[in-house]
Amino acid sequence: MAGNAKAQETIFSLREEIARLEGKPLATAAALQQAEAAARVHLAMSKPAPLPIDPDDRPDRLGFGVTRLDQALGGGLPIDGITEMRTARMADAGAASGFAAALAAHLKEASGDDAPVLWIGDAVARNDMGAAYAPGLAQFGLGSGDVLHGLPRRLEDALWLVETALSSGALAATILEIRGNRAQFGLTESRRLSLRAKAARRPLLLLRHGGQEEASSAEFRFLVEPAPASKRRLADGAMLKGSIGHPVFHLSLEKSRNPAPLSLLLEWNIHDRQFSEVDPRNAVAFPGIGRAPAHPGARLPASCDRQDRAAALGHVVAFERAS
Repeated sequence: MAGNAKAQETIFSLREEIARLEGKPLATAAALQQAEAAARVHLAMSKPAPLPIDPDDRPDRLGFGVTRLDQALGGGLPIDGITEMRTARMADAGAASGFAAALAAHLKEASGDDAPVLWIGDAVARNDMGAAYAPGLAQFGLGSGDVLHGLPRRLEDALWLVETALSSGALAATILEIRGNRAQFGLTESRRLSLRAKAARRPLLLLRHGGQEEASSAEFRFLVEPAPASKRRLADGAMLKGSIGHPVFHLSLEKSRNPAPLSLLLEWNIHDRQFSEVDPRNAVAFPGIGRAPAHPGARLPASCDRQDRAAALGHVVAFERAS
């Protein structure tokens, strides 16, 4: 009980720091803390209290349950390190955010950790794509009481908050969401966060939207792209025609100790809280995976109130003069 009380006190202190960095009044933050504490007490009275988890008893890796992927990762994602997930386009940010939420839910389910997840968003990234939607997070297995949000005004404050959260060891995982390749977050800052995560034995999930590959202390880096959901599978193993199944992500392992390239479709089952590989033959043709759209449409709108362009020249054929 003393450990749980200390963890709650640490989380409350982090929320006060988040409110200060966001410029919100502390009274509002305190009221939210009291409401959250009351909700947690009510929830604790309705179910048996979980046993406290010793950080030394945590596994070093978090397996996906997919043999091909776990072998490439050396057993799974590191619990005491950085895992980077990037998108080449801002249009794919929703897929990467969903994959990060699924990873956090899988982590909490596999470890039995009742601690919340801290989701820290860079102000630049949030201005482009907005904040995480609570009902959407619930579709991936994260309830409203499972996620704490932070939106510092500066990236330097976000990095300080991530470092403080990792050092506290009171959170199940920390998610840092940034846009592009920022000069304020380079190899030096990444190495410092990696050391904090290793010392506290807590994972850090780095979401880089619309960024390029760059040197970092992340042990693994995924390129995340959206993928179509496969059809729902019936009890007899047949696929239900016209149905939509669980969310699917197209993952490409860009950085790992295994030099062999790896690309696969990974499905997240919210009910069973587990991942599974999708057979590409069961996936619908999707423009984002190596195929062009069937009807791309006009590249530019037709001009109006202007002179017509010169007609394209065809083949020139020489004919003899008639006279």
